[in-house]
Amino acid sequence: MAAAKKTANKAEDMFTEAQKSFESNAEKFGKGFEDVAAFGQETLDAMTKSTEIAAKAAEELNADIAAFSKKSFDESVAAAKDLATAKTPTELFEKQAAFATSAFEGFMAQAAKWNDAMTAATKEASAPMAARANAASDLAKTYAA
Repeated sequence: MAAAKKTANKAEDMFTEAQKSFESNAEKFGKGFEDVAAFGQETLDAMTKSTEIAAKAAEELNADIAAFSKKSFDESVAAAKDLATAKTPTELFEKQAAFATSAFEGFMAQAAKWNDAMTAATKEASAPMAARANAASDLAKTYAA
């Protein structure tokens, strides 16, 4: 009778320990699921922020391109009128060379400005997703431990 009672106590202890282990694992799983859901929402928010930054940069770049195109057109019209006033072939050539030089230098300066703006916009737009990549690495480390 004592042996049966001892065996029953051991079985009950094992069942209690298994139940505690199951509850602990279920709690960890639930917490993990909550963490993953929150992480997914934060990643979606970061993607939205990156898209907003990129869209704003594209709008600004398009407006700048339109303004530069208008300015270039106006300068070309003015240059054509000026070329029409040349009295000699030499004067015509000098005016045309001056306009070509000015137009080329203006375009190169504008291209450098656009390049700098695009580099800055790319860096700014990628920052929220880079932060999420770091957060994913940190989250993975907490589950690996």
